[in-house]
Amino acid sequence: MATEVTPEADETALVDTPDEHGHHAQPHTPSTAGWAGRGVVVLLISWLVLLFPLSRDVSDLRLYGLAVIYAIIGLSLNVLLGYTGQISLGHQAFVGIGAFASAYMVSVQGQPFFVAVLVSMVIGALQALVLGAISLRVRGLYFALITLSYGIMAEGTLFNIEKYTGGSAGQAAPLPEPFETPHKFYYLCLLFLAAVVWVDWRLMKTKGGRALLALRENPRVAATLGIDVKLYTLVAFVVSGVFAGLGGALFAHNSEIVVSNTYEFRLALVFVIMTTVGGLRSRTGVIVGSAFFALLGYLIEHEYTFPLVGWHLNIESLLAKLPGPDLTAELAPLVLGPLLLLITLIQYPGGIGQQLRPLTGWLRGNRFDIHDRGDKEVVVADVRA
Repeated sequence: MATEVTPEADETALVDTPDEHGHHAQPHTPSTAGWAGRGVVVLLISWLVLLFPLSRDVSDLRLYGLAVIYAIIGLSLNVLLGYTGQISLGHQAFVGIGAFASAYMVSVQGQPFFVAVLVSMVIGALQALVLGAISLRVRGLYFALITLSYGIMAEGTLFNIEKYTGGSAGQAAPLPEPFETPHKFYYLCLLFLAAVVWVDWRLMKTKGGRALLALRENPRVAATLGIDVKLYTLVAFVVSGVFAGLGGALFAHNSEIVVSNTYEFRLALVFVIMTTVGGLRSRTGVIVGSAFFALLGYLIEHEYTFPLVGWHLNIESLLAKLPGPDLTAELAPLVLGPLLLLITLIQYPGGIGQQLRPLTGWLRGNRFDIHDRGDKEVVVADVRA
């Protein structure tokens, strides 16, 4: 049984959080200088996301594109794990099937890229709908085992159908026109991420979004309030499957080839860890956490130069001096991820989203409060056996 400090359900709302004595702070209106400072921070973030990639080479652009794609996948898993409390240990199957479907439609069927993406999203929705129907009868740990079995089944059978997947050689997934360069495709991925964030935000603004959160806390109580438990559970799975199918299609074309051994069980573990470390129900946290895990290998093997002091730092070489097996960039998410997960569950149950809350609240116009960590109460939520 896991517990977490509940982060804000609506990240766009200005919340007047009471202090330790239960007193609410007075509404804060930033000064002109305060808004200017916030504008500078927003410009720096925009430069980092939009302009900095223009100066990078092709290999870096593919990695940045992967970070954006991981963010989409993290948001898809957050719909299940964060909004409804259902654990999916077979999410790599959703992503992998979406990747193979898009590659097959483009390379074999000769269909346009956006048609292939649409097909991947529909297939993602259909397979999620089937698992969603199962979740109506089985929940918690037992459902997680079913998703695990589904992922393993996809690895052993679906991903090895040579006619559709290309077998061991894989299936080609060329960059689409007119986004045939990694730079252009990176910005296309950003547009898709913006669309996913908007859909997710709009979903949680509706009656259906509030119903999903009620299901997460207690389906039986939600049913007594007039919420159609079966309907909204299936809605959550379909939305998650659509996002995962989209992420899989972009995953395929970002690397320009789809190989079955990419979508193994360890990838599903990375997806669960990055979403939890990012912060369940926190869009900002999930995006930052997912991007961090996508870039973790690069951050470890990259050599950092400090010209003012003449220092060169390579984290991978430092870790190689430690006793035990070498920590490679490929294994870094699976080795460091569980450590970060433990820190998250013990110290910051709200994940990166909870740690970023003082900054995000300040950017929305609140006072900067380094001690702002969200609600103080603890809610039993995420894992039900």
